[in-house]
Amino acid sequence: MPSTTTHAAAGPAPAPVGRRERKKAATRQAIADAALRLFLERGYDAVGIREIADAADVSTTTLFKHFPVKEALVFDEDSDQEARLLAAVRERPEGRSIPAALREHALTTRLATGAAEDGDFAAFANLVATTPALRDYAQNMWLRHAAALARVIAEESGLAADDPVCAALAHFALEAPRAASTHDNPRQAIVRAFDLLEHGWSGHAQADA
Repeated sequence: MPSTTTHAAAGPAPAPVGRRERKKAATRQAIADAALRLFLERGYDAVGIREIADAADVSTTTLFKHFPVKEALVFDEDSDQEARLLAAVRERPEGRSIPAALREHALTTRLATGAAEDGDFAAFANLVATTPALRDYAQNMWLRHAAALARVIAEESGLAADDPVCAALAHFALEAPRAASTHDNPRQAIVRAFDLLEHGWSGHAQADA
């Protein structure tokens, strides 16, 4: 899903995707879909790479060209998710703060997944939560996204690449939607969390001893 936080004056439209690129994308999607279906049916550890390749009607060589490791089959949108996250900061409208841009991105992502949470998304989340290899991969993916986001925040803010403030904002911006997921009103929880990032604790605490 493309980011909604783009500059008001957008650049030229991207060139149409060629037939070869469309075919590669379709093959990649077919492999990922077959893998997830088999994993959900039988469990991650019970399914082999050859079975997935056969189900997607490709060779194992083709499968590994798209997915270098088995865990990546479950997180096939990893690169796209990171690209949208970074674009939310880089392409935010003039005058919009970085926390506000990240809030809008979090809310957009939440709205996109919320409708599926009672079905496919819940099954996917359970698969990851109950599979140690997938939990580890997801955590490493989270750390990669946080590091990339911290670098972009630093670039956009004119701060040093290793400034801990940038790392902290990136960390909490990625953690806020996860923390809000169990809240009775996740959307409201996300908004309040990002208000904290925008304005600081003093504007939220009722009293601080």
